[in-house]
Amino acid sequence: MTPDRWIVLTIGLLLVAFIAWFFWLKHTKGVHATTTSGGYQEAMILVKGGYTPDTIIVSRGRPVRLSFRREETASCSAKVVFEHFGKSADLPTGELVAVEFMPEEPGEYGFACPMGMFRGRLIVE
Repeated sequence: MTPDRWIVLTIGLLLVAFIAWFFWLKHTKGVHATTTSGGYQEAMILVKGGYTPDTIIVSRGRPVRLSFRREETASCSAKVVFEHFGKSADLPTGELVAVEFMPEEPGEYGFACPMGMFRGRLIVE
């Protein structure tokens, strides 16, 4: 192989590795949900090109209220699904939508759009 083909091959492999890391292997530390006077653990999540923050940390055995605000019109972001908790919610653009549930078991649980393109994690301690 010629040197220019080696360069193109190397750049291509590095780009594939970066994409794999960015979409499947990158993990953020997470944001701790705040506790309200009503006993709920709350966090606000912005939906715009993904979930921000995408990792929420809560305590088990206390109710959780996650408020989603969708700031885009992509059809994939129109709904959020918490498969493990049996919860989902439609997310109209520009509106604040709360999803409430009770995490009983510690662990790491995913939430996503129906197509799985936007993904987040709920860490229950």
